[in-house]
Amino acid sequence: MQHVLNWNPDTCAIHGGGSALASVGGVPDGSFVATLPTEMSVRIFGELDVRSLCRASLACRQWNCIIEGTEGLWRSHCLSMLAICHREVDGDRRDGLSWKITLVRNYQKGCVKKRWLKGRYSKVHSAEDLPPITMCPLDVETWGEILEAELER
Repeated sequence: MQHVLNWNPDTCAIHGGGSALASVGGVPDGSFVATLPTEMSVRIFGELDVRSLCRASLACRQWNCIIEGTEGLWRSHCLSMLAICHREVDGDRRDGLSWKITLVRNYQKGCVKKRWLKGRYSKVHSAEDLPPITMCPLDVETWGEILEAELER
């Protein structure tokens, strides 16, 4: 016998079929997410990396509301990026941007900076030799770090 399960994107609930999922922990129709306190969900989401956090926010409206509404989740990821320019982060925050938007805006820049600092482009002889997604606007301080790293090689 095949069980048909239906996903409810509003509540992250799995419904139907009389399956084991339908009665986990005595919670009807698998809507266990609704029974978790928000603080517990935030702690669980806090263990996710950025990619997983973004994916979880797409799972259902309830998770999206928790993830999007918890600035601390994005703040910790933003501040933990070593290659990010903290002056730009400070500027984005002064401009009133959320931690999530600040993280997204500066993530690409951080990746580019990290690749440059690791010497990935040390053997490049001209701008035409660079892959097209290699460049993005970087501040003077970042270019100074990159130049120092290149001179030490």
